Amino acid sequence: MPVYIHDIATSVPEGSNSQDVVREIMKSALAKDRKTQAILHRIYSQSGIEKRHSVINEFHQTEKPNPYLNGTISSTPTTRERNDVYKTAASSLFVETGKKLLDSNSHINKNDVTHVITVSCTGFYAPGPDYDLVKQLGLSPSTQRFHLGFMGCFAAFPALKMARSFCENNIDAVVLIVATELCSLHFQQKTDLDNLISASVFADGSAGVLVSSKKSPKSSYEIKAFASSLTPNGEKDMAWDIGDHGFDMILSTYVPDIIESNLKQVIQPLFDRYNLNHNDVNYWAIHPGGRAIIDKIESALHLKKYQVAASRNTLAQYGNMSSVTVLFVLKQLMDSKPDKDSIVLPMAFGPGLTIESGLLKVV
Repeated sequence: MPVYIHDIATSVPEGSNSQDVVREIMKSALAKDRKTQAILHRIYSQSGIEKRHSVINEFHQTEKPNPYLNGTISSTPTTRERNDVYKTAASSLFVETGKKLLDSNSHINKNDVTHVITVSCTGFYAPGPDYDLVKQLGLSPSTQRFHLGFMGCFAAFPALKMARSFCENNIDAVVLIVATELCSLHFQQKTDLDNLISASVFADGSAGVLVSSKKSPKSSYEIKAFASSLTPNGEKDMAWDIGDHGFDMILSTYVPDIIESNLKQVIQPLFDRYNLNHNDVNYWAIHPGGRAIIDKIESALHLKKYQVAASRNTLAQYGNMSSVTVLFVLKQLMDSKPDKDSIVLPMAFGPGLTIESGLLKVV
C-alpha cells in the first residue's frame, strides 16, 4: 500500500541574527586570546551559515524580556534552568507547527488524525508535547500518542518509519509528526575545537509532516523505502549526553570523513532494492550537519550543485536544527516544484555514528 507525506510545515523562534553578528558576540564572550579569536573567526566565516534562529535573546535583538534566565552567554545555567525554558518555548513551537499543518490541508481535518508522533532531543517534560498537540489542537482524546526522545539529528527517520507502518496497517490512519529542537539552550562556554564548532552551527526550529495512505490532492512525496546503518567507527565522534549545566554535544571534526567513507555501503541496499544507482536520484535531501558534510557527499558522488541546493540553502538560512533540519530541506525542495516522478534521497546522521536514509518519489 502506498504511503504519502502530504505536507510539511515549519516554524522558528521569532529571534534571529546573522552569523557574522553571532561570531562577534562569541569572540567577545569566549575568546580571551588572539589564537581563539582567529579560530572562531575562521569557523564562523566558513560555516556556510548566514542566519540562525534562537530562543536565547543574547544571540539576537529583541524587545521582549529575556527568556534565558535573565543571564548572559557567559553564565552557566543549570540543566533544570535550561529545561524550564524548553518546556515553555518548545511547547509553543510544537503547537504552532501542528496548527499550520492542519490549517493548510483542507482535505484533512483534526478529526481525521489517528496518531501523533513528537520528536525532540533538547528537553523533556511530561505530560509531553504529544499531549500538548492533542489538547491544544482539539484532537480526539483517543488519538494514539508517541514520543521519540534523545535520538539526535536522524530522529525524523524513525518517526517517518513509524508513521508509514501505522498507515500500511490501517487505511484510515492519518499521522501527525512534529519535531522541535532548541539546540541553542545548551550552549557551553568551553573553548575546545569540538565545542566551538558545535556552537557555530546549532540553532532552533520546528517542523512537522502529515502522513497518510490516501493520495494528496496536491504535490507530495510517496515514501518508497528506508535504510539504516551504523558505521564501524565514529561512536565517540558524535554523542549527546546530559551534564549538570545543559546537554553536552560531542561533534568531532572527523564526522564528515566518517560519513564519506561509509556513504556508498549505506545507500547501496536502497539502490539494490529498486535496481537504481546514484545517477538515478534527482535530488539529495542531505541533513546539513555542517558545510563540510554537504561538501564531502557532493564530491564523493559527483553530484551537481542543484541536487544539493536545498540542503545548502537550509543550512544558510537556519543552521543545524538537529532532527528538524532534514524536514526543512524536504519542504524547501518541494516548494521549488520538482518534476513529477523525481526521485529524492533524504539522509541524516546522528550519534552512533548512525546514518539513516530513504527513497521518496514526487507525486
